[in-house]
Amino acid sequence: MIQLNHIHKYFFKDAANEVHALNDLSFEVPAGQFLVLLGSNGSGKSTLLNCIGGSVLPNEGQVLIDQTDVSGLREDQRSKWISRVFQNPLTGTASDLTVIENFRLASLRTRSKSFRIGIDSKFRSLIKEQITQLNLGLENKLDQPIGGLSGGQRQSLTLLMAVMDTSKILLLDEPASALDPRTAELIMQLAEKLIKQYQLTAILVTHNLKEAVTYGDRVIIMREGKISHDLNKTGSPQLSMTQLLDLF
Repeated sequence: MIQLNHIHKYFFKDAANEVHALNDLSFEVPAGQFLVLLGSNGSGKSTLLNCIGGSVLPNEGQVLIDQTDVSGLREDQRSKWISRVFQNPLTGTASDLTVIENFRLASLRTRSKSFRIGIDSKFRSLIKEQITQLNLGLENKLDQPIGGLSGGQRQSLTLLMAVMDTSKILLLDEPASALDPRTAELIMQLAEKLIKQYQLTAILVTHNLKEAVTYGDRVIIMREGKISHDLNKTGSPQLSMTQLLDLF
């Protein structure tokens, strides 16, 4: 479970151009919930995701994961709980390394590293089996530099890498916004499938109304660093585009 208690985040605090990006936010995300954060640019949704992930620390308030206060922990110190997929497909992978080397590094994300990353036949077979499920033909490109793949292919592999360790929280920062519409839809469908398969607690940041309507159990609409609406979709008819547009 993720719990936020009275979160405030300022940028340029006490300066003439001070920005109060998050204003006294408090809410919980139960284990296993798929939450969508919806808002326009500057609404605070990405700052909120970064406060949960640890790349931004709040000025005030607490971030708790499974009752543990992680408010002061850096992003790498939260990696045993949290995996992330970013907007840019280039961000989640090392371009010069092969597909299998990227997967090996991802598998060691929460463990101590050594000079030998140790890719054996057992690991290769495991990764090939996982990648085969994507139906993209990438299982035959394990020794190809990942930088030679398309954005959609890289983002698909990044999603797989994000769910292959012990973390139970997946943060998705507009993972499909840099892709063409057809590829974006495939990426979101894959994300939804993996979230259900691995029973993850997930938070998706988006400004895309269609994504907010289609995916997740709950939608929080943000405006000027505050929550304007908190809509639980579980057990009720799916929100229509018109209803969400009226609120948004």
